[in-house]
Amino acid sequence: MSGHQVKQEGAKSRADGGFFSPGQFPHSPGAPLGIMSSRGGCSPSQGSSPSIILEHKSPAGSGEPQTGDQERQDEILLTPWRDFPVEDTDPFTPPSEEKWDFVLVSDIHEVGSEKETKRKKFLDELSKKGFTIKKIEDMKLFYGVRAPEQVFRKYECLLGNPDKKLQNENSPQDIPMTTRIRIVNLILRHTVTPDLEKLQDLMKKNVFEAMFPLHEVRLSIRVPGRKIQDRWRSKTGWERPVGNRGCPRSLLGEEHGKVPGRSLGAGQGIEGALVFLYPTDFSALQKEAVREFSKDNWARWRGVFNEQPIEKIRCYFGEKVALYFAWLGWYTCLLGVAALAGVLTFVAGIALFSSSQVSREICEANTTIMCPLCDKKCPYWVLSDTCTYAKVTHMIDNEATVLFAIFMALWATVFLELWKRQRATVVTNWDLYGWDEEEEELAMGLINNLQYEPRKYQHSYFRSTIVLLLVLLMILVLIGIAHALVIYRVIATALFAQSSLGLLREQADTMAVITGAMLHYLTIVIMTKINRRVALFLCDLEKPRSFSQREKTFTMKIFTFQFFTNFSSLIYIAFFLGRINGRPGHYVRIAGRWRLEECHPSGCITDLFIQMAIIMLLKQTISNVMEYLIPWISHKLRKTHKRPKKRSIFLGEEEEAEDPCKRQWLRNYELNEVNVFSLFDEFLEMMIQYSFTTIFVAAFPLAPLLAFLNNIFEIHLDAIKMVRLHRRMVPRRANDIGIWLQVLEAIGILAVIGNGLVIAITSDFIPMQVYKYMYSPCVGENRTDVDCSTGYINHSLSVFRIRDFEPDMGVPEMLPNFDRDEIKECRYRDYRNADDYTYTMQFWHVLAARLAFLIIFEHVALCVKLIAAWYIPDVPQKVKNELLCRKHTDLRKELSMMEYSTEV
Repeated sequence: MSGHQVKQEGAKSRADGGFFSPGQFPHSPGAPLGIMSSRGGCSPSQGSSPSIILEHKSPAGSGEPQTGDQERQDEILLTPWRDFPVEDTDPFTPPSEEKWDFVLVSDIHEVGSEKETKRKKFLDELSKKGFTIKKIEDMKLFYGVRAPEQVFRKYECLLGNPDKKLQNENSPQDIPMTTRIRIVNLILRHTVTPDLEKLQDLMKKNVFEAMFPLHEVRLSIRVPGRKIQDRWRSKTGWERPVGNRGCPRSLLGEEHGKVPGRSLGAGQGIEGALVFLYPTDFSALQKEAVREFSKDNWARWRGVFNEQPIEKIRCYFGEKVALYFAWLGWYTCLLGVAALAGVLTFVAGIALFSSSQVSREICEANTTIMCPLCDKKCPYWVLSDTCTYAKVTHMIDNEATVLFAIFMALWATVFLELWKRQRATVVTNWDLYGWDEEEEELAMGLINNLQYEPRKYQHSYFRSTIVLLLVLLMILVLIGIAHALVIYRVIATALFAQSSLGLLREQADTMAVITGAMLHYLTIVIMTKINRRVALFLCDLEKPRSFSQREKTFTMKIFTFQFFTNFSSLIYIAFFLGRINGRPGHYVRIAGRWRLEECHPSGCITDLFIQMAIIMLLKQTISNVMEYLIPWISHKLRKTHKRPKKRSIFLGEEEEAEDPCKRQWLRNYELNEVNVFSLFDEFLEMMIQYSFTTIFVAAFPLAPLLAFLNNIFEIHLDAIKMVRLHRRMVPRRANDIGIWLQVLEAIGILAVIGNGLVIAITSDFIPMQVYKYMYSPCVGENRTDVDCSTGYINHSLSVFRIRDFEPDMGVPEMLPNFDRDEIKECRYRDYRNADDYTYTMQFWHVLAARLAFLIIFEHVALCVKLIAAWYIPDVPQKVKNELLCRKHTDLRKELSMMEYSTEV
């Protein structure tokens, strides 16, 4: 029998409505023949199969739910057969295979119920579009759907074959699985029933419970007398080899592993036997697939320092996920440089831990009596009691911090510019540099419906005004939450200061900062969920035209809300703490009762350091642990649900195994659900971390180090979640990271402003420089025997007369080693005259110096950023030249074809 006769006979058999059973494939004596294992897939027709529903249903008494009449067990040929030629370009590809693009899951509804009717209407619409549908009944109803091949031919025709680099050179008609999934996902979501309901509407009404593409598994094909050839078999179908620059035939390269299992049979009419091996348990096969996909240790904890297989990620999860991991890897790599600089800055501070003149003065101030920290039960205290706190402050607040802040402003710019170059190189290799998202959107809309009309761009000033006002209202709410945290700190400080425990009383301010930081973390966790709902509501009000536009508007809103949620309290500590609290005798009070907090005489930067350290540590430990444990526990719980017993049907002496697709679909269903926010959440998490790493880094030089260590594990945590714990994400095409690039640029600008403000306002760097050059012993003299900062502490503390306290304050307790009558005055941090408590001239000098430094620092840093952006081109010359050569070659080809057609 010739190969042509084989195809005709195969087409005839399929046209009769039957699937080929194992061992009954039409074949020629010289053609390789094998038995397709149940792990390798079921055995329907090749190519564009007829629109068939094959229902697998457990018999009564098997422990599986039963609905409807027994005569509904087999449903065949719901739609006419569409004849497409069978192509067998790979001798190792089984002559018959199933390809399932998506699986829909539904509860088992009563016969004739409204939900069952709606489900049938939706499936009928898919059948009219030529979809092949397979039904399997278990504890749920599973519907495997496969799109007809002409859908993908239309895609290639409309977009000029954008996936040519991903296709088999010998079989260019193959469509990459990522593209198949993306197209089928759009068709499923935009298929409308006669009741004008889409799949999303049906899922909201619990007609369908879930929809998902399938993860891939890996099989080994062994031919006796030949080299073992590995195949990646998608549960959605077999994928053929492709060229070097596209996705490899096996996503894991050329290693030839063995999959434990058993053979179901041997081919006939060929030399030797062709055996398809598969594991006896699908969970073992899934683990084998994970191991093979993780050959590069991408999804293993032990490979945290290995290079990421970006090309393999792209071929499996799509370009958007691949770009996320490429960006995250690039960011983490450059974070190593920032972390090293931060560690050096911190070490330099440790080296000066005990050598600072300012710290030495505080430690030796045994006779400097400070004003009470609260109204009642708070005694006077001696400045030298805070010696250790002063040393820690100077360890953070020193000249090296200023240089580090300037370095980080430059680092943020260089990081972005180098990423733009890296991104241009990557997407050029993918042939996506000039990819047009809008064109693909239009093409896919037309593929789904020839009468498709795109939504026009619209803008409503009224709607935008409403959204803007609501956004401002939400920001005010978040600022109000920050004020609530301030109130907590004030009350906690007063309560701790009046505590009977000596440790709490002495460290009242520090304990209030620590507990306030923990409470701030809890508000971040809670408000994150609320912010998401509010941002989605505002997006619905805007009515964006497309999914990408909706994603952009949602990103800007949720990032704005998250920024204020995370940083409002930090902004208060950095720029307002100790500056709006008033003075002794005239304190600013909350509700007329509680005094606002004061800064330590050595500055407020340590409070900011503690707050940032606690929040970052909690976010990078508790949040990451929960990020892994919650899906892991959820997956285990879904697996432990009561499963129906396996049924065995014996035909003669052979046991008929259960439908292999059933286990595949069940295992995928047991994985955790993914949604449109799955990758978005990862990006948002990194953007908040990037903000912590850059904006207030002058107060916390160890932030880059913590981020670097976190990201090393974050990459593999995300990989493990995507490969092991979550269903397969719908691949999305992209040629950049989208709106997140603008977010990064905005954070870079905020980093310049934020670090400038921290140095100018929070740090004592400027007041100390003013003292050195205007009030120190070195002024007017060139003295080398005296430190120019000598006397700074005494000069920065003002004097308050005890008799001027408010009448209702009460008389504070006296120090044990001092006579009450001897204490006539106390000191507090400020620049005020002792007689009338007005600001001294030094206050105005310091204020002018702060503003001058802020303006100079920000302008210099922004100029450096602009110069760095100009100096480092966004697109490498190699990429530009490659694009130029491509355009030149294409034009020459068109011109040659035109001349050839003219001659003919």
